[in-house]
Amino acid sequence: MTVHQETRESTVATTGTDERLLQAVASDNRPHPPNAWSSTTAFATRALLRIKHVPEQMFDVTVFPIIFLLMFTYLFGGAIAGSTSDYLQFLLPGILVMTVAQITMYTGMDLNNDIRKGIFDRFRTLPIWLPSALIGSLLVDVIRYSLASVIMIGLGLLLGFRPEGGVVGVLLAIVLVLIFSFSLSWIWTTLGLIVRSEKTLMMISFMVLMPLTFISNVFVDPVTLPTWLQGFVNSNPISILATAVRGFMQGTGTWQHVASVLLVSAIMTGIFAPLTMYLYRNKK
Repeated sequence: MTVHQETRESTVATTGTDERLLQAVASDNRPHPPNAWSSTTAFATRALLRIKHVPEQMFDVTVFPIIFLLMFTYLFGGAIAGSTSDYLQFLLPGILVMTVAQITMYTGMDLNNDIRKGIFDRFRTLPIWLPSALIGSLLVDVIRYSLASVIMIGLGLLLGFRPEGGVVGVLLAIVLVLIFSFSLSWIWTTLGLIVRSEKTLMMISFMVLMPLTFISNVFVDPVTLPTWLQGFVNSNPISILATAVRGFMQGTGTWQHVASVLLVSAIMTGIFAPLTMYLYRNKK
């Protein structure tokens, strides 16, 4: 085969490839935009891949629950309840609520990072269901909350925690925690769209969560508190959730507890989810 023949065959092959590429690009058949479910799962997969490549971000759901439970049980158990084992039965449901509530802030922090890096603007230009970028991340956070709950309860069982409500009571308690935490996350997504930096968001979240978790029934029974403080503690959303979780784990939970948690969760979602979406669509 001569050099001229080889050159001619190469030119024909290249021309054929170019024609196929041009036909594919110039075709009138455009791909359909993804539906809400597809786009949501795509963003959920993105969040999972971020965990895969940066696994140290899971310290807040793996290491911190262990530290909190051990520290409060053995430092304060004897002083408050006279026995660490007795205090553990009261403390673990409350610590579970406190730990999961505190890690809800990371949803807003991730969103704030996307805004500062410019990824946020790229998402808004895509032909997708707009809320999917937020809901996908929130659904992955539910997995994080579930992992924190499993670790906390598993460690508690090793330390001597015995839930009288059995497996069903524990599962119902975890479901309530997940619903409440999903609703609470909308507050931090709203703030993530407003504040300028993740440090500011972290400071605000601590200013809100620290009083709510410590001025609650997580660590002590409200009857031991001053009368003027009991009203706030009993109406505190963290206390409402802790009471329900503690009740189901101890086998004394009622549907009234469930209704209270669902009502608080519905109020938070009803206020902050629409506000988040409004800010998400109109942020400049």
